[in-house]
This record gives sequence, structure tokens and C-alpha cells, in this order.
Amino acid sequence: MFLVENERTKLTASWLNTLATAIIAAGAFAPAIAILVGVSPMPIESARVIVLAIACVVVGNSIHLGARYLLGSLRE
Repeated sequence: MFLVENERTKLTASWLNTLATAIIAAGAFAPAIAILVGVSPMPIESARVIVLAIACVVVGNSIHLGARYLLGSLRE
């Protein structure tokens, strides 16, 4: 009985962790690398990129920690 619930919980936590990774990659790493390499389609202020990167890392880490908390509800 608990086996199915545990697998659903793990699947949900995995999905949340993947979402967190995507937010950090798309919102922090991609714009920063685009600016550093010089392929940004329009000029963007560095301060905006830094604020965006920090916000995405905070949101991504919050979602990741939520997924870890969710795994705490696994039953034996």
C-alpha cells in the first residue's frame, strides 16, 4: 500500500527538482553566458542580469528544498 504512495511522492519530488533545475538554468546561467559570450540579442544592463540570476537561484533553491521536504513524507 505504501509502495505506490512512495513512488508517487518520489515522482513528484523528481518533477519539482527538474523544474528547479530548469529555472536556474534558464533564468541564471543562460542570460549570464549569453552576455559574457556576447550573443545577447539586445543590450541588457548587468545589474538586471544579476538581479534576475539571484532571483532565479532563490526560486529554484526554494523549489528544490520543497521537493526535499516532500521526500520526508515517505513511509516504510
